[in-house]
Parts: sequence; structure tokens; C-alpha cells
Amino acid sequence: MTGRTAGEELIRIRVRDDSDIFVMRKLGREAAEAVGLASQDQIRVATALSEISREVLGEGREAYAAFLLDGDALVVTIDLPTATGFRSADGVTLAGRLLDEIEFDPAGGRVKMLKRLPAGRPDRSVAEIRARLARLTPATAVDELRQQNRELAETLQEVLQLNAELQETNQGVVALYNQLSEELEETNRGVVALYAELDEKSRQLRAASDAKNRFWATVSHELRTPLNSIIGLVRLLVGPGGEPLAEEQHHQVQLIGSSAETLLTMVSELLDMAKAESGRLEPQPSRVDLVALTERLRMTLRPTSGNDRITLSVDVPGEASEMLVDEVMLTRILRNLLSNALKFTQEGEVRLDVRADAPAQEMVFTVTDTGVGIPEEHLERVFEEFFQVPGPIQVQVKGTGLGLPYARRLAEAMGGTLQLDSALGEGTRVTARLPHPQDGEPVIGRVLIVDDNEEFRATVRRMLAGFAAHVDEAPDGEVALEMMTHERPDLALVDLFMPRLDGAALIERMASDERLRDVPVIVVTLATSHQYPQGVSRVLSKQGLRKENLLETVREALGRDDA
Repeated sequence: MTGRTAGEELIRIRVRDDSDIFVMRKLGREAAEAVGLASQDQIRVATALSEISREVLGEGREAYAAFLLDGDALVVTIDLPTATGFRSADGVTLAGRLLDEIEFDPAGGRVKMLKRLPAGRPDRSVAEIRARLARLTPATAVDELRQQNRELAETLQEVLQLNAELQETNQGVVALYNQLSEELEETNRGVVALYAELDEKSRQLRAASDAKNRFWATVSHELRTPLNSIIGLVRLLVGPGGEPLAEEQHHQVQLIGSSAETLLTMVSELLDMAKAESGRLEPQPSRVDLVALTERLRMTLRPTSGNDRITLSVDVPGEASEMLVDEVMLTRILRNLLSNALKFTQEGEVRLDVRADAPAQEMVFTVTDTGVGIPEEHLERVFEEFFQVPGPIQVQVKGTGLGLPYARRLAEAMGGTLQLDSALGEGTRVTARLPHPQDGEPVIGRVLIVDDNEEFRATVRRMLAGFAAHVDEAPDGEVALEMMTHERPDLALVDLFMPRLDGAALIERMASDERLRDVPVIVVTLATSHQYPQGVSRVLSKQGLRKENLLETVREALGRDDA
């Protein structure tokens, strides 16, 4: 308000006694109405002037009040003699709450107040407003009291109306809340029903998968017997003890035997695939001479290429010449990878490289070829059972589409991985990584996996193959405690959410048991932000769990970072 122009004066009065206070109040209300202020704003202006006037007249003071129209505001100034010693008090404070701006100058003896005018107010000239204010009759105490009562009644009516509107609004809010609650409850029921349906679908899928695995296993077992009989009869026919056959007969019998052996190999692969899917394919590690194993493969597979333009080479350095592994599984992995590479390479080289990755404690087997390659869109599909990449060379070669899926399942069963990189026309590289502790011995003795998810337990068991000497499994905390009483583990991998006795309760029970309180516990769960009980050594997320992360965390929990 500081710096505003004086504006055009509407009326000026002298304030000396109580009757002048009534005049001030009436003038304030009439001036506010004349300049276009609403009813409530008129009452605010009148009340503010009344309160300040009472303070001004205290202790025999007198003052002059001027009403001005200053552009878009009604301004009222009250000037006092400078020697009165007037100080700002409750009246000025109250007026400041009722008006838009108020300014008190003790040195100059002036109180200046401002109330802004609304947009769209009546367009009245200053002369009209002056004439209206000049016609006002002096206000008596009774008249002003009546006017104040009317204002109070009007204000009360507005308050009652606002209260009724507020009650109506509250009723609407309550009704909306009830509606939203009903909709939320209905949605929750739908979500629960959806979860139940998903659980049922999941159960059906598991049942279908189990049925498929049982079918594979049963059919594989049933087929082996007649196939072995065919192979045995063929050997009798073409062997040294059989009767001589004509050249064509000999050739046909050999074809029968070759087909039977191929079919027997496929049946064995199907059986192993079923076992691997159900987690029942248990590696039997032993110390294996990799130089001798890879050389046998090279000698066995080289003649089958039938093409002198292809070179099959093997490189096994001295530091990678021996490892602890299931020899049969490793042989099948490498045979499948090399056979595939030879089938789809018309000229160039097929190469097997073996190296030890000491930091990761893994043995790395890499098979590269200069063959036809695989289109990018089929890089993942080649790991689906019975899938074969379409193309002219694929039509010429024989295959079941089980080689790569079978090799990957075997690698995973031994706790390893199998990855493929290829580009059409640029060849293929397949890398198998298998556990290989530096000292050739398991890093840890006995590990207990406590989780109600059988598939997850099987996955972790494969990751720990070769790293742990013994891996035990428990579906819940009750079974885990019972197993621990018979055989104390060196480390426990515990899920938090399980039936019967959950992970948190199990860890607390272990902490209260003098025999088990020192067993390191790694929590492996989806809820990594959960509050964990005391006794937890490390926490791992199930989401995207990788073998290297698991093994590194186990080493940390054991205090063997250099293992």
C-alpha cells in the first residue's frame, strides 16, 4: 500500500465521541456498498472502522477520518494528533484480519486501511457516491444496534446455509466412500478369484509337465528293450559266428543296426531330458582326464564328417587337463556340440577349446565352427525340443532337434551354463561353463536348501554341483530342523515364506540352539526389503539369481573370499 496515490475523496468526518463511532460504522458500510463491495465485505469494513475508532477515542483522543476511492480499492485514512501517544493494539490487529491491507504510522499519527474492489462492480461516479453519503442521516445507538442485529442475523443465516451445504457435501463424500469401498471389495474378490484361477492353471500345467515327463520316461524305458534286442540280433547276424550273408543283405542288416542305435541314443536323450526337467538327473562327479576325453571324441567324430575340407581340432592346455566332473554327461555335451558343428559346416574348421577360468572357478568349453550359422530370430528357439532351423542344408542332414536342448539341460544339471552366439553365414560359437574349484575339491561340505519350491531347490542344487560336497533339501522349516538334528549343515539357504514353519521362525529357532547358532544363514527370497531376524549372514534375491552371485555370497558367508 505504500506509495499509492491519495485517490479521490468521498467524504471526511471528525471522530470525537461514541456517537461518531456509530457514524463511522454506518459510513463504512454505506461507502462499501456504494463502491460495489458484497454484503459480507460491507460488514467487514464497518466492523474494522468501528474497532479502530474505539481505540482512537480511548483516553479522550479525537481524529479525522477520510474515505477515498483509489482506482480499484476503497481507502480509509484516520489521522490523529501526533502528541496523543496512540499505539497499535487489538483494534488495529482485528482490522488487519478483516481488510486486505492496513498500515499504521505512529510518528505521523495515521492509520491507513484498504479493501480491494471486485471485478464487474457497478460503474458509479465519484459524484454519485459523494451525494449518496452526504444524504445519510446521523446514526443513533439504537439504530446502529438494530443494524448490527440484522447483520448478525444475515451472517447467521449464511452460516446455517453453509453448514447445510457442508452436511450435504459430507453425505456425498460418505456415499462416494461407500461406493468406492464396495467397488474395491468387488475388485479384491475378483483378484482373489483370479489368483485362485491362476493357481489352478499352474497346478494343471505342473500336472501336464509331470505327465509329459512320466510319458517320456515310461516310453523311453519301454523302447530300450526292443531296441537293444534289435541291436543284439544285428550283431549276431553280421558277427563272426553268424551265417554268411550276401553283400546286399549285409548292407541292409547294418542299416537296421545303425538306425536302431540312433533311435536308442535318442531314447536315452529323451529319458535324460525328462530326468533333468524333474530335477532327478544327479551328476556323479569323478576326476576326468580332459586330454584323453577330447582326443577320443576327435577320433570318433572325425570320420563322420565325410568331408576332407573340414578340419576338426582340439586344444586343451596343461592347466585345463583335469577336472572333477560327471564324465558321461560331459562326453554327451561335447559330442552333441561337435556333431552339430560338423553337420552344418561344409568347409573350414570345427574347433574345441578348453580353458580354466580361475576367478570364476569354472572350466570353459568352447566349440566354434565356420558353418552356415543361425539367424538371429532363431537363436533362442534352437533350445526348444525338436525345433530345427529351416533351410536347405537342414533338409540334407539328419537330426531330431534334441542336441542343443539336451546339452543345455546336462550343463544345468551339473550346475553350469550353455550359451550360443551365431550369425547367418558367419558360423556359430557355443560356450559351456562348468564348475571347477581351483583345488579340484568342493569348497564347502554340506549345504541345506530350505524352500517350498521344488523347482527352485533343484536349480540351486545344480548351481552348487561340484562346489558343495553334499546338498540336502527341505520343503519347510519343520523338516529342516529335523534334518539338522541328524546332520549339522555347514551353511543353510533359507526362503522366508514357507508353510508350517517359515524362514524367520526357523532362523530364530536356529539362533536359540547352541549347536546350530553358528551355522551361516543366507536368505534367498523375492522380498529383499523385508525385515530379517538376527542371525542372517547374507541376503540374495531370487529374481534373476545367477550361479556366480550365489557362489560369491556363499564364500562371503563362510568368510572365504579367497576360496
